[in-house]
Amino acid sequence: MSEPHPCLGCGACCAAFRVDFSLHELDEMGGTVPAGLAVEVTGSTWRMRGTDHLPTRCAALTGKVGEKAACGIYEWRPNPCRELEAGSDACTRARARHNLRPLQGF
Repeated sequence: MSEPHPCLGCGACCAAFRVDFSLHELDEMGGTVPAGLAVEVTGSTWRMRGTDHLPTRCAALTGKVGEKAACGIYEWRPNPCRELEAGSDACTRARARHNLRPLQGF
């Protein structure tokens, strides 16, 4: 049996970065991101709730960062979340903010 993907227990990126995305990603506009989990920034830009607060924590994040965390809207998450890769520089920075070691082998 293989080890679970490290992102399934991490959640550091969901509690480290502001997540802005296009208005067109909202479910109300034909996209997939639930509008109730987003706030308007400008007429064309929206942000995941909680990602502009301190401490940062996306409203869609469930569980405890670094132990067992998950995205409650994984299938419907916005593009910035889809683009962040495990083991990337951004991942390493997010993990460091939560005193987690960098991922190896990604």
